[in-house]
Amino acid sequence: MTFSLEPDYEDHPRLQGMLVDLRRYLTEELIPFEREHGITKESPLDRALLEQVWKRSRELGFYGANLPEELDGKGLSLFELCVLKEELTAHGAALGHSVLGDMGGPLRAGAILRYATPHQLEKYLLPVVRGERACCFSLTEDDAGSDVRRMTTTAVRDGDSYVLTGKKVFSSAAPIADFSILVARMEGEGEVYSAFLVDLDSPGCRVEDGAVPMSGQKIEGDIVLENCRVPAENLLGEIGQGLRIGIGRITMNRLLHCPTLIGGARRAWDLSVDYSRNRIVAGQPLLALQAIQHKLADMATDIYAARSMVLATAAKADKGADISVEANMCKLFTAENCFRVADQAVQIHGKAGLTQGHEVEGIFRSLRMFRIVTGTSEIHRNAIAKALA
Repeated sequence: MTFSLEPDYEDHPRLQGMLVDLRRYLTEELIPFEREHGITKESPLDRALLEQVWKRSRELGFYGANLPEELDGKGLSLFELCVLKEELTAHGAALGHSVLGDMGGPLRAGAILRYATPHQLEKYLLPVVRGERACCFSLTEDDAGSDVRRMTTTAVRDGDSYVLTGKKVFSSAAPIADFSILVARMEGEGEVYSAFLVDLDSPGCRVEDGAVPMSGQKIEGDIVLENCRVPAENLLGEIGQGLRIGIGRITMNRLLHCPTLIGGARRAWDLSVDYSRNRIVAGQPLLALQAIQHKLADMATDIYAARSMVLATAAKADKGADISVEANMCKLFTAENCFRVADQAVQIHGKAGLTQGHEVEGIFRSLRMFRIVTGTSEIHRNAIAKALA
């Protein structure tokens, strides 16, 4: 397949059809819906409006499309999922995160479905699949980020319950979630961690406003647990599987963040081309300057390289291969190079690109975050070197 900033994947008929439908939905329905309701990427999450997006996206076959057919999904491969995630961001939709179910939906639950008991599936996870409930994932603490073993949130068995105490931060989707998939240390058992399904309206549990990241998105919440009782049947998996569940999810998320970054870079490229065609400098379009042409060429090359790496890794994962090293490589390369694309886009836009509220400025802030989110570039380099040395 030859390179295109907006590929059609004609050699993948099902994927091609989904792309056509997705682009139509974004341009004809979702983006007009956002304009009608004054929704921007920095607007607080509104559960009622999000539920409308979940319902419509599910009707169109996008919400939870990654799930197997027995769960009303389309059984998308990782390759297909990466393509669709790139497309969502490339169109600049503020609510793009809710179309496939990233924000509190099936993608947020991720591979956790395979650990769930029939009771947990029926009460918690299947309603998420149907867009009736929302969840968040809670692992990080103030002093336990990259080193999650420093977590101080504890769980202790007491009769037919576990009592949880502690605080989790940076729980994306917590402001609109019904429950959390939360990892805690088993009190008095050393390095033993377990995962629990915690109803966020339980006595002893409260959700506080989280820090607003530099992207301006009001999507984070902190979860405070004060002797919060969780039924023993809400233990997810087995005692001691908490980090396997949590870190396994993070490894896959490192790969799945990448197409979102590529889509953001694509959007920055599109805006830069449009601006440089219409901006007149010394009697000619900015695009006529070789310096601008070179910047655009470098930006397109970075996008092509990142996409090629990510889709090759996704295809490898679809064959059942271990991609732990490649996922780190993808996240490192994509985060660094897509941010460079955004930086060049700001440079091309000049003072306009420095203005708060300008779309390019917002993309710049958003992509800068991902050199840290789900692992810093330095953490990725350490992991790659350790695996290959």
